Amino acid sequence: MLEFGVVSHLAAAIVYALLAGFTFRRYLRRSIDRAVFIAASLTVLWAVFIVFQGLWGWPDFAIRYLAELARDAAWILVLFALIRDSRQGVPIPQSVKWLVLGALALLMAMLIATTLIQYFTSASLLSSRAALFGQLALSLLGISMVEQIWRNAAYYGRSSIRYICIGVAGIFIYEFLLYADALLFNRLSVGLWDARGAVNALLAPLFSINLINARRQPVQLQLSRSFVFHMGTFILAGIYLLLIAAGGYYIRAFGGSWGQGLHVVFIATFVLLFVLVMSSRRFRARLMMFVSQNFFDYKYDYRDEWLKMTETFSNLNEDPPLPERAIRTLAGLVESNTGALWLRNENGNYGLHATLGLAAPKHTLIDADADLVCFLREREWILDLREYQSDPVRYNLLEIPDAVLEFEDSWLIIPLYLGRELYGIALIGSPCTRVDLNWENFDLIRVVGRQLSNFLAQADAQNRLSRAMQFEAVSKASAFMVHDLKTLIAQLSLMVRNAPRHRDNPAFIDDMIRTTDHAVSKMSRLVDHVRRPESSDLDTDLDLAELCRKLCEEHSRQEPAPQFHGSDSSIYVRAEPQQLESVLSHLIQNAQDATPRTGDVSVTLKTSAEYVVLFVQDTGSGMSEAFIRDSLFKPFESTKGLTGMGIGAYQALEYVRQINGTMDVTSEQGLGSCFTIRLPLAHSSEDKTPGESKVAAQEET
Repeated sequence: MLEFGVVSHLAAAIVYALLAGFTFRRYLRRSIDRAVFIAASLTVLWAVFIVFQGLWGWPDFAIRYLAELARDAAWILVLFALIRDSRQGVPIPQSVKWLVLGALALLMAMLIATTLIQYFTSASLLSSRAALFGQLALSLLGISMVEQIWRNAAYYGRSSIRYICIGVAGIFIYEFLLYADALLFNRLSVGLWDARGAVNALLAPLFSINLINARRQPVQLQLSRSFVFHMGTFILAGIYLLLIAAGGYYIRAFGGSWGQGLHVVFIATFVLLFVLVMSSRRFRARLMMFVSQNFFDYKYDYRDEWLKMTETFSNLNEDPPLPERAIRTLAGLVESNTGALWLRNENGNYGLHATLGLAAPKHTLIDADADLVCFLREREWILDLREYQSDPVRYNLLEIPDAVLEFEDSWLIIPLYLGRELYGIALIGSPCTRVDLNWENFDLIRVVGRQLSNFLAQADAQNRLSRAMQFEAVSKASAFMVHDLKTLIAQLSLMVRNAPRHRDNPAFIDDMIRTTDHAVSKMSRLVDHVRRPESSDLDTDLDLAELCRKLCEEHSRQEPAPQFHGSDSSIYVRAEPQQLESVLSHLIQNAQDATPRTGDVSVTLKTSAEYVVLFVQDTGSGMSEAFIRDSLFKPFESTKGLTGMGIGAYQALEYVRQINGTMDVTSEQGLGSCFTIRLPLAHSSEDKTPGESKVAAQEET
């Protein structure tokens, strides 16, 4: 009975033979078609060798292993062909191709050479574990290339490469799992080995679909700097680890009694060195600079730089503070990690706002009339302090302020413009690696600097607005207090003026006592309101009819006396008694002030199932529609000239809305005005807020 492994790889041989024949007959015009044909043919050869090994024990391991290496290399070349056939995007520099192809050739040459030497001379140059490392390196190379190709493909063009990417990734992911498992347990898994042919066979239809779809949808991808950077790092790491493995093996083989211990020390030392090097920002900066200078026409991937800056400044309120993030962004453009930032203040001078990795000197202010500031206002130049020290004439013998020169390890001075004005100055410290600046560096720095100025100015405007709103809240509370105090002063002044004439009148004395008591209680409430501005917890069920009758009686001393029209029964609303009394008192007082002595002022109450409606009506001078629309409810707008504050109506409207009511005004000049206030009845649960319902529930219990 045939073993599963033989049947599995026989199926793979048949399926890939069909794929190779299908490709050969119809699709050989493009590089990708020819690469798939070669890869499918080598896969057939590899699968046939494994079938022969399972049936007759031939060919030897070395031949079968060479066939497997050839198959892996062919599928990696399929990915290169996929990049080559891209019809849109940046052409791939020859240096990039030679870098990756050279690394692949070096790795393949090492594995093939050691296999051939072992086959012909029986000398084992690499241990089985080293061979497993080589297979893992090939698998990771293929997986990494697929990932980078997919990431850098245009979004709308990914459908044309979807199936071939899935197919190649599936092959190498399975290879990685197989050999990682073998490296971990020091043996090949029989199940994974036998199923490998069947898994490869399942992936073959994907390549056929891709060949058909690619005719309809052109491949659209480009190679980014990050691809070359990560691929180069991966290749260097793979070569480094292979050399370590080979060195460790020879130390262990020829080290005698010390071999095993020296092998462990050797591996640990070089792994530690590898970790330190790869975690070094200076090394990564030099590698990225090497890639940009040698493999691309431009130094920067502008799309990537723009996305990074947008992400960095997407939230103006996050940590670290915005000025520090601005320094990091500018410093990162020239491979630095230190800097300082000055921004213009209210006086026009430039104050130090943030530093990064630099110790701030004692004096940090840059005067608005300093030579440096005047120079930067005239020219949008980026100053290289090293060049300035060697040739100050180039900068017109410019005098650099001590606030800049006292920073150690300073390098570049970058002007930050907001429109055409100099908004800030940035100082960048020395880079982590050697950076040769040219027009491309300067142009990108200028563009990014202008964007950073916009972000910084926006943040500053938000801070100023926040402070202005805080002051506005204080001013608003003060204006309300002054308005109420003005009313009390008017009452007390009237009482003082009438005291000499009526000091012997007992009724006047009683009225004076009541007026004084009312003034004291109202001032006490003002003090309590300042201490506790949010008075919603003080709301209670209030008899509105009784309050209106009381206010009409109090205001009856001034002509025309207000008349109350309404039910004799109680009408309850939920409000803070003193505030609602102040609002209604203000409306009645305004109606009296606007109406001649012979006119009428009335207060009328009407109720419905859910609401009570209060009308304060007069036959006074009235108001125009324009005044009602534009000025009546705006603070500090008054028709009383210097005697009015212009906030009574605004305060009344705000409080009525606060207790879930509404206020409307109708008026006609020469005929009078009517203020209509609608409030929810206290027993109407539908109109109560959650806080009100909670209070009502507590009262019921």
